Amino acid sequence: MPDSLPVHLNRTDIHSLEVPNEFDATGSFDVQLVNHGEALHVHLHLDDSLSSIASLDATNHHVRAETDRLVKITVDGDGPVRGKLKIVTGYGAETRYIDIYIPEGGTENEPVIVDDELSKPQPKPTTESEPSLEDLSAGPILAAGGFTVLIAGLITLVLTESMLLTVAAVLVVTIVLGLLSVAVRSS
Repeated sequence: MPDSLPVHLNRTDIHSLEVPNEFDATGSFDVQLVNHGEALHVHLHLDDSLSSIASLDATNHHVRAETDRLVKITVDGDGPVRGKLKIVTGYGAETRYIDIYIPEGGTENEPVIVDDELSKPQPKPTTESEPSLEDLSAGPILAAGGFTVLIAGLITLVLTESMLLTVAAVLVVTIVLGLLSVAVRSS
């Protein structure tokens, strides 16, 4: 859990700022903006030495009336570093500086503890393979074949206007589909 730096806004007067003189961080930390009054804008700025190992996602923040807002300062470098965090309210009406100290090794990148169970090979999960051609039932194949026979017969009838030719075409297509169905079932 990151450290938290409390900053009290509007506690004694409009745009008033109450901050500690200094803050020691052991890694990334939150600036907790505690607004005791009307809504206002707060500007945060890291000086050059702090910004060499730390960063803010955004520098300008709107804090609604009577609310708290957390602003994350991410430490991703190695200390020791001493610098200043500048806090401004009311577009420059009030300004305060906090001395920030980040000791050597003050990053959040602590070693990750790995459970011994993760070092052992895991059994492969049994997965159902995709259905093969032999797993398919003949029903969908025959339905598709019947539809194909019907279409072939209608096309032949329209093109040739001969009933005998149409019956022959339907018979040939039916035989081919029947042989295909038998081949699928026997394999």
